[in-house]
Amino acid sequence: MVASIPFVRDINFEYGRCDRLSPLIRRVIANNPGPFTYTGTGTYIIGEGEVAVIDPGPLLDEHIDAIMAALGPNERITHIPITHTHSDHSPAAAPLKERTSALTCGFGAHGQKRSSDETVSTHEEGIDGEFTPDVIMQDGDSISGAGWTLEAVHTPGHTSNHLCFALREEKALFSGDHVMGWSTSVIGPPDGNMQHYMASLQRLLLRDDVIFWPTHGPPITDPKNFVQAFIAHREEREAQIMARLEAGDNLITDIVAALYQHVDKRLHGAAAYSVLAHMEHLVAKQQVLCEDTRLGLKSHYRLP
Repeated sequence: MVASIPFVRDINFEYGRCDRLSPLIRRVIANNPGPFTYTGTGTYIIGEGEVAVIDPGPLLDEHIDAIMAALGPNERITHIPITHTHSDHSPAAAPLKERTSALTCGFGAHGQKRSSDETVSTHEEGIDGEFTPDVIMQDGDSISGAGWTLEAVHTPGHTSNHLCFALREEKALFSGDHVMGWSTSVIGPPDGNMQHYMASLQRLLLRDDVIFWPTHGPPITDPKNFVQAFIAHREEREAQIMARLEAGDNLITDIVAALYQHVDKRLHGAAAYSVLAHMEHLVAKQQVLCEDTRLGLKSHYRLP
């Protein structure tokens, strides 16, 4: 059950205010609250003097101004790491780069896009199709400044190009949308992939991070137990989907109506894509069969 996840949702902030979170971490939150962004995009400033800015956020002039105002008189931005290319994370990288000449860093451009008949722009974050990083970071690559080092941890699932960034000096992981304290992540095919997401979660269990800083919401201070709860939740969701198939629901819309009846209906579109992601995973494991030639939202599914 979702209730078994120890969500953390309390966060003290003001829009545009720069808060000191640790010796090496500051945060400014953008005024873009919503069902997928919680209180808004949390932009992290790493280091002192020569700094990195993780996920500068959406195209909001006041937020870009607030990031610049958070810098001291002798500070400059040298790197702009991007966790992934959704419109609440990466679009402000371009104007921030123009102001500072900083290098943008990321895994690459956005991956596979949905066809025109599968758009769900009202059901999840939009795609930033304009972003291409100056510095391509593969898993294990790092960037650094005076007193700080950020290592890329490739965590596909929410998107294929999703990176977390590990701040070695504080054993802190900037987890983007891969692991958030306030909510589970949307896994929306075709670029989102449940099999990759589950493998990425398992990988985090092998790390020694002591704290996660998601792009939305407060930090996660017990990361291993939290990740284990996420894995258990996804495994339970797949068991629930198979139970609905056994009960005779062979369409995703019917499964969503049964499993998400107490969830805000504005989120049912995103939930449908999460169920589709689970279906793809179950079909790959040969635990579910698709009766149509193509796996999709309108396809018919059944147990073997």
